[in-house]
Amino acid sequence: MNSSTRQDSLRDAFTKNFISFSLGCFINVVNGAFVYIYFKNQVFQRDPRYVLYIHLVINDMILLTVSVALQIVTYTVPLRVAACCIMLLILTTTNKISPLNLAAMAVERYIAVCRPLHHAQICTVQRAYALIALIWGVSVTPFFTDLFILLATQPPSFFSGTIICYPSYVYNTPHHKTHSVTIQVLLFSFVFLTLIITYLKIFCAARAASGSNQASARNARNTILLHGVQLLICMLSYISPFINIILVAISPRDRTKILLVSFLLTGVLPRLLSPLIYGVRDKKFSSHIRLHFCRKCHSSVEKRVNRTGPRRRSKREFD
Repeated sequence: MNSSTRQDSLRDAFTKNFISFSLGCFINVVNGAFVYIYFKNQVFQRDPRYVLYIHLVINDMILLTVSVALQIVTYTVPLRVAACCIMLLILTTTNKISPLNLAAMAVERYIAVCRPLHHAQICTVQRAYALIALIWGVSVTPFFTDLFILLATQPPSFFSGTIICYPSYVYNTPHHKTHSVTIQVLLFSFVFLTLIITYLKIFCAARAASGSNQASARNARNTILLHGVQLLICMLSYISPFINIILVAISPRDRTKILLVSFLLTGVLPRLLSPLIYGVRDKKFSSHIRLHFCRKCHSSVEKRVNRTGPRRRSKREFD
C-alpha cells in the first residue's frame, strides 16, 4: 500500500487517506462504545470471558489506529527508520495478538462447556490478565529478533535515514524473511489446531448434552466457528502481498486502487468484526448497550423538555 505513494496525484492521495481515516474513525467509535460499556459495568469486569473479549477489541483499536496513521504518514512526511521501527513494533505485535487472543477465548469456551464444574477455578479474572500478559510477551518477542538481525546486518547510518515504513522494506534480508515465515507458520498452526480441537470437543459435548446444556454447547460451537472465520481473515493480511502481486500483474493501471482495496479489506474492515460477532450476539452485552443508550436518549429528551418548559395550550385546544 505504502509503495504506491509516489504514483498517486494529490487528489488520489487525499481521497485514499480520507476513506481510510473515515472508516478507521467509524470503526473505532463502534469499538469504543463496547469498551465504554465494559468499564461502565462491573459485571463484565468480573467475567474472564469478557476480559479476553474487551482485550481483543482494544487490541483491534490500537492496530487500526497505527495502520491508518502509518498510511497517512507515508503520504505526508518522510519517516526516519528509528521512528518507523517504533510504529512497526506496535503494528506487528498487535497483529500477532489477535489470533492468540482468539485461541484463548476458544479454550475458555471449551472449559465452560466441557469442564463446567472446574470453570470457576480454572478461568479466573486474575488468570485472564496473566494470560493477556503472556500473549503480549509472546507477540512482542519476534520484533526484537527482527531488530537484532537488523542491527547485525545494517550500518549505523541506516537508522538515521528515511524509509517507506513498511515491514518488507525495513526487514528485507533473507534472515528476516525466513524468520517471518517461521513465526507465521508456527503461530497460525498453533491457533488453528487449538480452534479445531476445541470445536470438536464442544461438538461432541453438544451431541451428548440435552436441554439448556445443549443450547449452551451449540452457542459455544458457533462462537468457535466465528473464531475460525476471524482467523482466516487474519491470515489474509499475510497473503495479501502475494494476491496484490498477481492482481497488479493482471491490471497494472489499477495498481493503486488494488492496493487500497486490499488494505481496506485486510487491515481496516476486519477490525469491525469483533463488536459485530461478539458484542451484538452476546445477550448480556447487547442488552446493556440498548439500556444505556436508550436511557441516554430518554434523559436528553427530558432535559430538552425541562429547558423549554411545558408547551402552552392554545384557546382552541381548551375548547
